[in-house]
Amino acid sequence: MEYVTDKVRTVTVAGHGQTGKTTLVERLLFGAGIIERVETIESGKTTSDFTPEEINRKISIYASLVHLPWKDTLINIWDTPGSSDFAGEVITAFRASELAVMLIDARQGVQIETIKLWRNLDRRNKARVLFINYLDDERADFEKSVHDVHSQFEADVCPVTIPMGSGASFRGVINALTGKAYELVDGIETEIPIPEEFTAEYERAHEVLAGAAAEGDDDLLIKFIDEAGLSDEDMVYGLKLAIKDNRIVPAFCGCAVTGAGTSSLLDFITTIVPSPALALETSLTEDESKATVKIDPATPFSALVLKISNDQFSGKLAYLKVITGTLKADSEVFNVSENKKEKIGKLFRVLGKKLVETREICAGDVGVASKLPYAKINHTLAASADTPLFVPLRTPNPVYSMAVSAKDKKDDDKLAELLIRACEEDMTLSFGFNAETKQSVLSGMGDLHINIVLNRIKNLAKIEIITSVPRIPYRETVQRKSQAEYTHKKQSGGHGQYARVVLAVEPLERSAGYSFTNAVFGGAISKGHIPGVEKGVKEGMENGVIAGYPVVDVGATVLDGKEHPVDSSEMAFKIASRNAFKDAMRNAGAILLEPIMSLTVFVNMAYLGDIMSDLSSRRGQILGQTSLGGGIEEIRALVPHQELLKYAIDLRAITSGTGSFEIAFDHYNPISGKIADDVVTAAKEFNKQQSEDE
Repeated sequence: MEYVTDKVRTVTVAGHGQTGKTTLVERLLFGAGIIERVETIESGKTTSDFTPEEINRKISIYASLVHLPWKDTLINIWDTPGSSDFAGEVITAFRASELAVMLIDARQGVQIETIKLWRNLDRRNKARVLFINYLDDERADFEKSVHDVHSQFEADVCPVTIPMGSGASFRGVINALTGKAYELVDGIETEIPIPEEFTAEYERAHEVLAGAAAEGDDDLLIKFIDEAGLSDEDMVYGLKLAIKDNRIVPAFCGCAVTGAGTSSLLDFITTIVPSPALALETSLTEDESKATVKIDPATPFSALVLKISNDQFSGKLAYLKVITGTLKADSEVFNVSENKKEKIGKLFRVLGKKLVETREICAGDVGVASKLPYAKINHTLAASADTPLFVPLRTPNPVYSMAVSAKDKKDDDKLAELLIRACEEDMTLSFGFNAETKQSVLSGMGDLHINIVLNRIKNLAKIEIITSVPRIPYRETVQRKSQAEYTHKKQSGGHGQYARVVLAVEPLERSAGYSFTNAVFGGAISKGHIPGVEKGVKEGMENGVIAGYPVVDVGATVLDGKEHPVDSSEMAFKIASRNAFKDAMRNAGAILLEPIMSLTVFVNMAYLGDIMSDLSSRRGQILGQTSLGGGIEEIRALVPHQELLKYAIDLRAITSGTGSFEIAFDHYNPISGKIADDVVTAAKEFNKQQSEDE
């Protein structure tokens, strides 16, 4: 069956790890009749966790897409990972969705990843609802969970469903919007009259929901006040406005394991969540400013490539969100990003690992096109070449890196090819050869992220991979003004080589880079040879005098010199200048600089003291601390990069796996003493090893 834009909804199921996301998706599929049996994480047979890595580790690693019909509406659902190691997968899903279903563990309340995901949704002004899970557990507290979200995010949380009992006495939910109660009968949600003991709670919840519906519309507000309530029709209208404007956060409750509360969630998505036709996408104009594009089936086709995967049997698959028009199978489109035509073959809807062929995908819908040779993540596809590019997905900075190489050198090229392909499938991965450190470096969102990528390649390609801690890109600079002169003289018959250069160096402000000044008077060095002098300075800066690291933040001034009418040349002045620069640098108090990273750590209050102590031991400078509520703290610090190479592993050990962090380069800082001595020793050993290998 084909669907039109008004009858399509796309949602992302997101939340902290172990909140029941995959189980909820499994239950929604079962409730819609898509699957005949509800599988568990332990069975390794759930619809959305189907890769060998996910089955073995019993966690979600990739954003998995499924779809189901509910009444007359197609609902696309992204099941996303809960670990920050796979943050890029969640960002992809959020971009494709009109709504996020945020899972809250009723035993835990707001957790660290809840906060980070919420902030991400705020940046996108994305609508969201809560599904408060595990109400059948004795430790569950629905009201506390609602209060946690309200106080943590200053959100107007409005329960749409309320629990009938809790813990062992939990029997089902009451829908405050429809006035219907549901309890489980033989594992199926069955409508029952609202039990008398819950009537008062229902009436209170219904009134709160009606008030929330009325607040966004003056006419509804007058009705609500005058008539002490709203009709069902007015409630639906008002809630649609509230969701569209992202004014409220509707809350649902239940138990994903048993399926309690799931049908009310699906009803709400189809009835209240606005059509994608009311949403806007963002494109770039010719001057790189941003413009909005209405999701419209009546205009020419355009789409954004969200995700790329390479399937063993189906080949390259491009996950698309159609923004305007309709994409049809066996058609031709234009890849605006590559300025090339793409031939569309088959189109599919996705059900985990299963591809369901379809003839078309309408505006607002998501689906898969196979075997597009040029398509990459963030590419814009369209009917014409002059279509503006859509704003690309933005991902966080990598936080963990490893130097990688094949054990058998003949496999190095194959390994590099596979890692480049992995980066094409995952925006949060980066891979490349660092000419400075002479290492191939793979970077990602954590050690788990990197290990999964490498293990996958190892198992599929049978390549033994060697990993090591990457070398730090130190720098060298000078502390004071100094000058030196150098004469390059070589005579071996015929034309010789002659050049004399007097060169001064001085420190510049940090991050100023480099400057070169010609202060020669009287023609001691002719203008034609000055470029050779500058080239010599630049060559000298490529390898410093302390440990061979690049030189930065230095100003060089050529003061004087001497040339020979026959034997002087650009090459001679380049050699003389390079040596004069190095001598001047030695005289100017050369020092090492190390990269300093801006670090933000998110931890539970219980680990705050341990984290502070650990950061101090890493030479960290604490900049500030913010209480995020719910016992969660944010710590900001400046820490040397060298001290953070294994921080992903160490933080997990300190916080029992609950902490997370973000890093970004901040600046370079001088180092001396034993720390500098150790860097120099390590650099000499590395250079010696490199020479022996060559």
